[in-house]
Amino acid sequence: MDRTAATSGVPVRSGLVSPAAAGAPRAETASRPRLGAVARPAGAGVLSVRFGPGPGAFGVGQPLTAHLNHPVPQGDQQARVAVERGLLVTSVPHAGGSWHWVDARTLHFRPPSFWPAHAVITARGALDGVKITDGLYGGGSGALRITTGDRVEAVTDVARFSMTVYRNGQAIRTIPVTTGKEGYRTRTGVKVVLEKQPAIRMKGESIGIPKDSPDAYDLDVRHSVRVTWSGEYLHAAPWSADAHGRQNVSHGCTGMSSDHAAWLYRTLAPGDVIRVLNGPGSKMDAFGNGYGDWNLSWPQWQAGSALPPSPATEHTPAPAAPRMAPLF
Repeated sequence: MDRTAATSGVPVRSGLVSPAAAGAPRAETASRPRLGAVARPAGAGVLSVRFGPGPGAFGVGQPLTAHLNHPVPQGDQQARVAVERGLLVTSVPHAGGSWHWVDARTLHFRPPSFWPAHAVITARGALDGVKITDGLYGGGSGALRITTGDRVEAVTDVARFSMTVYRNGQAIRTIPVTTGKEGYRTRTGVKVVLEKQPAIRMKGESIGIPKDSPDAYDLDVRHSVRVTWSGEYLHAAPWSADAHGRQNVSHGCTGMSSDHAAWLYRTLAPGDVIRVLNGPGSKMDAFGNGYGDWNLSWPQWQAGSALPPSPATEHTPAPAAPRMAPLF
C-alpha cells in the first residue's frame, strides 16, 4: 500500500584536494578555502547553517544536508559561491562530492557514487565573518560527524515480482514481493531508507481513497521500512501472500511475507539504498519526498552548484561493483 498521512521531514560545487597516496586513505576537503573573514557591520544579518541528518551511523546512500536560516536567492550567484565555499566536507576514505542547491535555504551533498562503506564523514561551517551580501554575514555553525556501515542495497525488479538484497556487492537474500497495482504504481529509481517503524496503522483515507471504495483499506502493518515521506514502505503483507512473487496488488508499497519482512527490518538501516527497476511507475523525485538525490546523474547534480566542476570530481573512478552503482 502507498501513502499514509504526509509527514514533514524532510549545495555551488566544491573543489577537492588530491586523494591519498596508495594504501593510505586520507580526508579530502570538499570545499575551497573560505573567503577572508571581516568585521561584521552593526545591524547586519547573521547566516547560520544546520547540518543534517544528525550524528550517527547511516547507510552509504545518505546525503548530507545544510539548512540556512536566511534564504540565498538563485539569482545571487556571488552570495551562493560565498556560502558554498564555507561549507566544508571531509571523508575518510576519499569520496569526492559536490553540494547542490535544492532551494534558497537548503543544500544537499553527495559523492558521484555512493559513500564508501565504513567511512567517516564530517561537515562543518567556515562562514564566521564571511560577507554573503551587503546586509548578511556568516556566523558560527556546529559540525556534524556521521559514519557508514556495510554497503547494503535492496533491489526490487517489479517485472519479476522479486527483491534481491546485497551486502558489499554480494547477494544475501532474494525475496518474493508484490508492488503497486495499476493506479498505485510503486515509484521507480533510487530511494534511501528514512526510518523504520515496528508497527503502523495504514488507512486508505490518508491517500484520498473513500471508506466505501473497493480499494479502501485499514490495516495494522508490521516491520515497516519507510522510503518516502508520503508513505511508501517496504513491509509485511500477509494478507496478499498469494500474490507474492506472482502479481502486483499493493497500493504502492512493497509487500512480502512476515518472515522476510522481519529479516529485512533487521537488515536495513537509515541511509541504506533501495532501488526499484523495470516497473511502469513514475520516477522517484530527486527532492521533497525523501532522499531521491541519486536519481540525478553526476552532471545533473553538479549543475546545481554555483561553482564550476572540479577536475578531481569529474575523474572519480567508477565503483568496483557496477551493479551497486545508481542506475540512470
